[in-house]
Amino acid sequence: MHRIVFAFALLLPLAFTQVEAGDKKADTGWIQLFNGKDLTGFKTFDAKHLNDFWFVKDGVLHSKGKATSHLFSEKDDYENFHYRIEVKINDKGNSGQYFRTKFGPGYPKGYEAQVNSTFPDPQKTGSLYNFVKITEMLVPADTWFTQEVIANGNHIQILVNGKKTADFKDEKNTHTRGHFAIQQHGPVKGGPDVQVSLKKIEIKLLPASK
Repeated sequence: MHRIVFAFALLLPLAFTQVEAGDKKADTGWIQLFNGKDLTGFKTFDAKHLNDFWFVKDGVLHSKGKATSHLFSEKDDYENFHYRIEVKINDKGNSGQYFRTKFGPGYPKGYEAQVNSTFPDPQKTGSLYNFVKITEMLVPADTWFTQEVIANGNHIQILVNGKKTADFKDEKNTHTRGHFAIQQHGPVKGGPDVQVSLKKIEIKLLPASK
């Protein structure tokens, strides 16, 4: 009996190591859009916004300033993908995880996965803006969380900390390809400047639609 227990005990560490290695292998294939050092690979529609409204400190991407600004990926033909960010929004702040969006001023045309805890907009974090509305606060302000977008053809899913908040098929195929972008929304009247911070911006490409 003691020999059987001893043998089982020896096998346990190996079993857990294999599970962990398998999980790690399953999470490969990600392309890092943010290098953790600078703004390489990104642009703004108004060129002066690039350094006036966005900066990197201690490996974290931050926004600043009072005006609305969007940080766009250089590449503009992303179609199907898994798009993941690790993000934090300040109290009364508002941001968005844009995808398949056009390069342009103001609020660009494209899909937006909302990032909003306490800004006075009923569409909170986890919403697919104007398509699927989440009105409860899923993540408190000033708290790091992960938000994921899986876009495959007209099927769009959003997950917040692994929990699915949106599962939507856009029969109109409103936006089919474009840039990724991160939003700095303008502040609420009398409120603080918006401060969105990101540790990761990464994508995994999926096969093109037929």
